[in-house]
Amino acid sequence: MDLRQLWNELKLNNPQLTALRESYLSAKAVAPQIAAPANPQLGLVWSGIPPNSPLGLGNAGNAGSANNSISIAQPFQFPGKKSLASEIADTSAESLLAQSESNYLQLGAQLSTLYYNALSAQKQLQVSKEMVTRFELIKNVSRSRYANNSAAYVEFLNAQVAQSAALADQFNLEKQVQLAYRSINQLIGRDPREKIALSGNVQQAIRSVPTLIELENYAETSHPLLRSSQLDVDAARKGVSLAKKAYLPDFQVIGSSYTPRGPFASNNGALYYQFEFDIVIPLYFFMKEKYGVEQAIRKQASVEATNISNRQQIILGVANAYTVFE
Repeated sequence: MDLRQLWNELKLNNPQLTALRESYLSAKAVAPQIAAPANPQLGLVWSGIPPNSPLGLGNAGNAGSANNSISIAQPFQFPGKKSLASEIADTSAESLLAQSESNYLQLGAQLSTLYYNALSAQKQLQVSKEMVTRFELIKNVSRSRYANNSAAYVEFLNAQVAQSAALADQFNLEKQVQLAYRSINQLIGRDPREKIALSGNVQQAIRSVPTLIELENYAETSHPLLRSSQLDVDAARKGVSLAKKAYLPDFQVIGSSYTPRGPFASNNGALYYQFEFDIVIPLYFFMKEKYGVEQAIRKQASVEATNISNRQQIILGVANAYTVFE
């Protein structure tokens, strides 16, 4: 597998990225729920309990007549509250998507490092095996020369020591390759014990790198972590607007139908209708709303500071990586 195939496997099968995608889809489904209107309430009142009914307590049901009613109540919030809350939920979901893209890049960077380290270790292992073979030939030649009194025994010992050192290096390189294979399998969502074959060339790494200014500008405009932070800032600002809307009242509309007879009688007689309009106003001297606005403002300040910190860390990371490359 080459590096491009590994990145595709990483995006499709890595369990961390799968969990983040599912979290995004779960958060995306919250916005329509918030935007949906509140459920209506259906009420049925039967106040004319028959005399001596087991449901009547004490003198209940002894009244001559009583009204029975069916009502439907529909609560709704002040215009703009639900839409703004839905926008906040949708923006938060998009922030999760940007975070998943940032994690994808981080895991991809780890995968690329492991990939090139594995290729380098494979090449070194091949060279080490060839050196072991050459030292074996040198040992045989030294042994023959020593048998013919053409060389000192120390030449044979030196070749043996060099071969032992090469065998030790070969053993360490084999362990490095196996560890790299296991780590790569784990990143692409496979069993770490599964066999994998890597193909590619270490010399195929990027040969032309943009300037530092170009890289910093690209990071500021395209890095998913910064995009996620900016979305969090937008959501926090909308949260302040929503908290201020808590001062505005909510409403409820109730429609009722009354009849002087029981609701289950065959002839209910005359029907009377009633319409009710309720206003839900904030009480307790707006204390709850006041602290709600303060909480939203503090959260906005915290998110904005986090956004600045993330931007500084990204730019610093780009500069450090560019310095190491140079």
